[in-house]
Amino acid sequence: MTSRTGLDQGGVAIKLVDEDVSLSESELRRYERQIRLFGEEGQKSLKKTKVTIAGAGGLGSVSAAYLTVAGVGRIRVVDNDVVELSNLNRQILHWEKDIGRRKAESFEGKLSQMNPEVEVAVLNEKIVEDNVAEIVCDSDLIVDAMDNFQTRYLLNRVALEKNMLFFHGGVYGFEGQVTTIIPGETACLRCIFPEAPAPETFPVIGATCGVIGGIQATEVVKYIVGVGELLTNRLLVWDGLDARIEEFAVERNPACVECGDF
Repeated sequence: MTSRTGLDQGGVAIKLVDEDVSLSESELRRYERQIRLFGEEGQKSLKKTKVTIAGAGGLGSVSAAYLTVAGVGRIRVVDNDVVELSNLNRQILHWEKDIGRRKAESFEGKLSQMNPEVEVAVLNEKIVEDNVAEIVCDSDLIVDAMDNFQTRYLLNRVALEKNMLFFHGGVYGFEGQVTTIIPGETACLRCIFPEAPAPETFPVIGATCGVIGGIQATEVVKYIVGVGELLTNRLLVWDGLDARIEEFAVERNPACVECGDF
């Protein structure tokens, strides 16, 4: 298996894997409406891709569900928490019967039922400095569905080291933010957020996770199939209270402690 590089319509380099895959009659029917958008080759690219989703909470529920039904070939979900009653207002892949179960295991069964064509793997581990590189080692990209910046910074760093796209999302109350990071080309997470906010149990409504997780999944699909323009060097901010979307330009910091030497 070898890799090659193509360009999407926005000029962003895309790593493609030269691997022979075919689509079954069942898959052609399942994905008929999206194949109209990006063709069978785009669907094959989705089938070849391996994605790590870090976090099986609110953002992870939405991004994992939409990437699963889109036909991403292999999805790994990483989370070490257990389902609690207080999770159920936003973490829509967890149900009342799942209280007390490992979140990643709760995801596994539901995602597999959504689309048996997709290989779903789960890892019941906390992401720490000692294991983060191994966790993402065979993936093509990382979806940040975490709820704390310390773990996000670890994921950001390993994405830079392994030259993997990193799709960041965050929520707080009725607000959320999204950006797409290309190592060596765009602002990384540390460029945008040099210091982590103070840890807290933050408020959030489930619909905010739906908006932000949906945008993350859209960015991932666009990148894989090579269409549209990605949210690179742009931070999209959703304000649900006023129903407004704002966009802020961000720049790579040459002196960034994480990507300055890349």
